[in-house]
Amino acid sequence: MEIDYSKIKVIGFDADDTLWVNETYFRDTEEKFASLLDKYETKNKIDQELFKTEINNLEIYGYGVKGFVLSMIESALDLSNNKVSLATIGDILNLGKEMLSHPVELLDGVEEVLRKLKDHYRLIVLTKGDLLDQERKLEKSGLSKYFHHVEVLSDKKEINYKNLLEHLRIPVSEFLMVGNSLKSDVLPIINIGAKAIHIPFHTTWQHEEVKLEEHQNGHLTLNTITELLKYLNYGNGSE
Repeated sequence: MEIDYSKIKVIGFDADDTLWVNETYFRDTEEKFASLLDKYETKNKIDQELFKTEINNLEIYGYGVKGFVLSMIESALDLSNNKVSLATIGDILNLGKEMLSHPVELLDGVEEVLRKLKDHYRLIVLTKGDLLDQERKLEKSGLSKYFHHVEVLSDKKEINYKNLLEHLRIPVSEFLMVGNSLKSDVLPIINIGAKAIHIPFHTTWQHEEVKLEEHQNGHLTLNTITELLKYLNYGNGSE
């Protein structure tokens, strides 16, 4: 099915794992966390309990590294029956600080695409997570100059998108969302009548996964962000 993007005037980009690497660092930290607690439980059990704790805490802490660290500490206490040492709690806090201070690693082709699109479209960042952390990553990325607006949402559900587009006075017919998550970046956008392009990342948080039968038609899936240039009014990639 060919999708018409000729009316698009505003393009929203997810940040984590669309513009820069993010989920890989969470998976690496989970490995280190499991090693810290390996005398209490198996790695599989530790992973399961941490994920369960994260999900239970989403309404309280929201998304991002800080909530993840608090969930690791809570899980460590639960898995050890409150016997985990203060030194281990300190190690968990340091894991979080390492994540928050990690250099920003842009995905291949991101800056090239933004540079070529910025004069043809209004570009905005629509991401979720911790406000301070996302602002830090955007600043360190060097990409701020390409965006007209940056919005850090508490969640990415239909109502969040609808409210934001109304606030920014962006008609849904003129909006395109680009992101790596079907659950957060694609399905809610399709459901409100806008357009979405899915660019999968090689690893996805369990909470963001959707079953195949939940996928909906009406969106394009690309292998890399550079392929965007083939489908938008930027044309065939010529300057």
